[in-house]
Amino acid sequence: MNFFLIRTAYSILLAVFSPILLVSLLKKKEGKPSIGKRWAEYFGFIPSLKGSQPIWIHTVSVGETIAATPLIRAIKEKYPQQKILITTTTTTGAEQALKLSDIAEHRYMPVDFSWCVKRFLKVVQPKCMLIMETELWPNTLHTVSKAGIPIAVINARLSERSALRYKKFQSVFNLISQNLDQVLCQHSDDAQRFNQLGIASEKITVTGSLKFDISVSEALTQQGGHLRKKLGDKRPVWIAASTHEGEDDIIYQAHQKLLEGIPDALLIIVPRHPERFASVAGLSSQHGLKVVSRTENTPVTSDVHVYLGDTMGEMLTLMSASDICFMAGSLVGEKVGGHNMLEPAALGKPIINGPSFFNFKDITNQLMQEQALVVCQSADEISDNLIRLFKDSSARLQMGSNAYQVVKRNQGAVTKTIDALATTIATK
Repeated sequence: MNFFLIRTAYSILLAVFSPILLVSLLKKKEGKPSIGKRWAEYFGFIPSLKGSQPIWIHTVSVGETIAATPLIRAIKEKYPQQKILITTTTTTGAEQALKLSDIAEHRYMPVDFSWCVKRFLKVVQPKCMLIMETELWPNTLHTVSKAGIPIAVINARLSERSALRYKKFQSVFNLISQNLDQVLCQHSDDAQRFNQLGIASEKITVTGSLKFDISVSEALTQQGGHLRKKLGDKRPVWIAASTHEGEDDIIYQAHQKLLEGIPDALLIIVPRHPERFASVAGLSSQHGLKVVSRTENTPVTSDVHVYLGDTMGEMLTLMSASDICFMAGSLVGEKVGGHNMLEPAALGKPIINGPSFFNFKDITNQLMQEQALVVCQSADEISDNLIRLFKDSSARLQMGSNAYQVVKRNQGAVTKTIDALATTIATK
């Protein structure tokens, strides 16, 4: 089957399923920012930009935008006259991107129909396209490449599972990969898998993970300190970060057992998706745990057991105010595969994780080897480790220090990425 037939078949399938995708994107949900009148941007109807020939950086959603932020700021610092455009697919990603409005503009990513992308390109006329991680859409890549615009995948990762899946549909992967000019990989394992799938070695560079280049500002540390005073300086505080449906019950069970040994302990729980804020708060009450949410802005008295992080973009502040971090997305089997635990590591926090972390295997293994992270299988194991660490401050502080050293040892990806992109960025 040739590439034209593959793209035609793909476009037909996209036409069938795109209404479902658009309904999901446009549907109003509690706690989720509304797209409002900007919905037309999904079809390439976008307002003109302030400058010409921007570097186009696609970051999908919140996590990718946060991870790309140090690179975006570094590009602007090195090339102060260069215009930058960030596109996201989700409204929560857009909200995060708007925090960079001093150095970059934001638009929504057009749906992967060639006519939508062509309309987008006519307005934007980008110098190049940088795709964060592996958000690879066939029609977009074909249309952008055909327009003579260089495409680079940055912070690229390819798990063994994904590589095997692509191998089964090699012709589809070839359709995608033929349009890529550079693939800047997080690790050598990722580079090897891309090469085995047929991407030429001269297109592949190992630059490290941009997520290691996280920087914690003094202002953020101060915000965390102010929040900690509000929560209680003397109270043992742990955070369950980015929980998914099915995990909250386990977390609350662990906290109930923790309270039996340490009655004044406080749990900060932060659901991954804003539409779940209300249900997670309700579940807390069902467990007999008194909850106060961040948006309530009411005093956190000694009888409060749970502090609900029902805001977006404040994860680092909430982590900074805690003593120990449990990284969620790791208790739901094969559904999620964990979340990035480098944020608590950069803050020097000891980390507890569930047994599922296949999306962050390398980072997890490094943290485990340095005794900065412990994997727990159940609510009982989580509570046992919390009690141990809260009662042994020297062990807790040492774990946090070990985590911080892992981050420092792996930093430098921003510089390597900018160096690898130098020719592309400098192109007029």
